[in-house]
Amino acid sequence: MSCKSCQSENQRNFTAEVAIHFPGLKDLDKPIVWVFPKVLVCLDCGFTEFTVPEKELRVLMTGSAVEDTVVLDEREPSKKGSRAS
Repeated sequence: MSCKSCQSENQRNFTAEVAIHFPGLKDLDKPIVWVFPKVLVCLDCGFTEFTVPEKELRVLMTGSAVEDTVVLDEREPSKKGSRAS
């Protein structure tokens, strides 16, 4: 498979940790969603792609924590860095 940006074949898979934040001041109270995807990186242009797992995608869709996802919810200090329940 070639890079979707520059069509290079020089790509490599890596593991990653990604914290996804809702944009804008109005969404500062939304949880930060952590995903741990495999990422495909083009070593020529830097274009990177990954898939957000289904449960984490639901958090992004709803703006609320979902069971068995890792989120940082500033509204509930006792749950910082823990799994949502």
